[in-house]
Amino acid sequence: MTESPAPFAVARRELILDELRRTGAVRVADLARRFKVTPLTIRRDMGYLADRGLVTRVHGGATLRSRLDTTVPTHHPGDHLQLFRVGMVVPSLNYYWPQVITGARAAAAELNVQIVLRGASYYPEDQRLQISSLAATGSLHGLVVAPETSGADGLALLHWLDTLDVPVVLAERRLPSTLALTRLNSVTTNHVFGGALAGRHLADLGHQVVGIVTSTGSPTSGHLRRGWVRALDDHGLSCHIDLDIERSDLEGPRRQEIVTGILSRCRETGTTALLVHSDPEAVVIQQTALDQGWNVPGDLSIIAYDDEVAENAEPAITALRPPKHEVGQLAIEMMVRRLRTGAAMSAQRTYLLPTLHRRASTGSVTSA
Repeated sequence: MTESPAPFAVARRELILDELRRTGAVRVADLARRFKVTPLTIRRDMGYLADRGLVTRVHGGATLRSRLDTTVPTHHPGDHLQLFRVGMVVPSLNYYWPQVITGARAAAAELNVQIVLRGASYYPEDQRLQISSLAATGSLHGLVVAPETSGADGLALLHWLDTLDVPVVLAERRLPSTLALTRLNSVTTNHVFGGALAGRHLADLGHQVVGIVTSTGSPTSGHLRRGWVRALDDHGLSCHIDLDIERSDLEGPRRQEIVTGILSRCRETGTTALLVHSDPEAVVIQQTALDQGWNVPGDLSIIAYDDEVAENAEPAITALRPPKHEVGQLAIEMMVRRLRTGAAMSAQRTYLLPTLHRRASTGSVTSA
């Protein structure tokens, strides 16, 4: 198979900017290997982007444009952009959310926004505490938050957010359709589509008996399952394994017992593929299957949802990847439009589609 040619300069620089928006920093050596060009070519690209105020050059690479970088004006002299302070509250600073934060930072750097970040938990009372603490400062122009949206406490939290005197954008949270809240904006992944996409992928590979394993209490799992059920109907698939498991159970002493039970049910029901939310659970199920002599994907195909660590498993796990970076980026862009337009702007609800990244953990039934 012939190798793909190195991208032309313009395309390469666009790809460099995409990587910077995704990760916040890049290295010359890594990009040179990726694009099959010399380090000198990449350094020239860095210089070109830096001269236009798009990146800040550092030793061995570049970062997103820093406010401390005064070598090139960020805006033209006639552009007097107002500085906005936007509070951002997310339920975790570890798994999943760092990429959302990076996307928000990328947009903030371009739009003259200062982000004030707070980490909360997945409990509504803690989320309200962190949001209240930020709002009480009186120095914020708006809030980007990821609150709980289910149950009595979640609904009460949403109603409270709708009453705040600053604009609010929900990130990766879908407003229940039954709530008549007219002021809240949102940017979220269409996880229902993700569940349907997973089902279609398995059907295209010839699987007929499939299963789903999700995480109890996850805001994503319910939407994912709705799309999954739709795919079962559309493609005539049978699902004999439908489990919702506490994440803590797969991190504790019962892990082996639970996963062995899942695999036993796969054997008993003839299940040949599983959709697992999220990555850590998919990795645990796959490695246990391999330790017990299963062939992946020969005996069991596995799809993960989130694509945080799935690529690093062995074999690499096929995964659905929510556009986390874009969610953060669009949340800030939506906020700035709202702040510049004022109350006359209608509330917006934007849905982004996840993408399927096929790897070695899924295969055709006929090739098993």
